[in-house]
Amino acid sequence: MAELTFNTPAGQTIDREMYLMCLNTGTSEVPVWSPLGRRTPESSAEYDWGGETSRDILGKVRTNVDKPVINQAFDPLPLDSGDPAIVKLWNLAVKDQNAAALGAMDILIVHLYAGTANTAVFAERYTGSAIRNSGLGGAGNGNNSMPIQVTPGGDRITGTAAVSNGVITFTPDAA
Repeated sequence: MAELTFNTPAGQTIDREMYLMCLNTGTSEVPVWSPLGRRTPESSAEYDWGGETSRDILGKVRTNVDKPVINQAFDPLPLDSGDPAIVKLWNLAVKDQNAAALGAMDILIVHLYAGTANTAVFAERYTGSAIRNSGLGGAGNGNNSMPIQVTPGGDRITGTAAVSNGVITFTPDAA
């Protein structure tokens, strides 16, 4: 794959809103990509590259780096009937306590700043992701929220995403 460029003006930093993690609230055959984190003021993906560093018998230091394990927390994640992602997660985590389904979620990460703006931006789909909620509630006179942690996993399928009128469409790269 050729290197991508950022589709923002040189010298301008990239807005946080241009990095989206989305949950498939449709089906695997007809995905509906619903952004995670509505009303969450701050969230970032943490990459753990792991690996091992050792010194060989000639005294050279060598490091092996693993592929990253990505984790992203959304805290708080307020409950909102107009947010399809949180409604789906609440049903799976609180109502059903369906651990198997929560360990096999379909996630799309969209990099709106890389590639051709709005029509072919870099995206990565993870078909076996885990989502764990860590609580439910909040302060009195505050919002009821359900903080979650997302670990993208399963098959990683790269491709492009297009955004039109708030609808996200993913197209996988050719094999």
